[in-house]
Amino acid sequence: MAKEYTADTIAKWFLTRSSMSPKKLQKMIYYAYSWVLTLMNDNSSDLKNKLFDDEFEAWVHGPVIRSIYAKYADYGYRDIEEYLGKKSPEVSADIKDILEQVKDVYGGYTADELESMTHQETPWKNARNGYSPIELCQKKISDRDIYDCYIQRVA
Repeated sequence: MAKEYTADTIAKWFLTRSSMSPKKLQKMIYYAYSWVLTLMNDNSSDLKNKLFDDEFEAWVHGPVIRSIYAKYADYGYRDIEEYLGKKSPEVSADIKDILEQVKDVYGGYTADELESMTHQETPWKNARNGYSPIELCQKKISDRDIYDCYIQRVA
């Protein structure tokens, strides 16, 4: 699968459907990435089918894509509403189906609940191994860890 999307495209896809804080947006993008990685690859040794090339870092408040953080940082804890009701970015039918499922499963949670969920999962925990809960960490979250964590839920 060619990586025809960026994290920003997926962020806008979610933001055309619902306003949310930057923290919640990060987690929604993370789960969308995780689901695509898990559902569109056959095993963890050949993870070529990805939603986008941007990488997640294991920050204190959970998985974060630095460019998305920078773009929406001025919102702080306030909801991002600028895209609500506007034309959604075009995505393939398969990707749209996955994004809709992610929205349905995770959209009802608060940003803090989603943060708590990611903190209990191995991809974030593995990347933060050796760091205190409040220590700055910019380690990348491994695609293999993401796949291995979520494939257990669909197998």
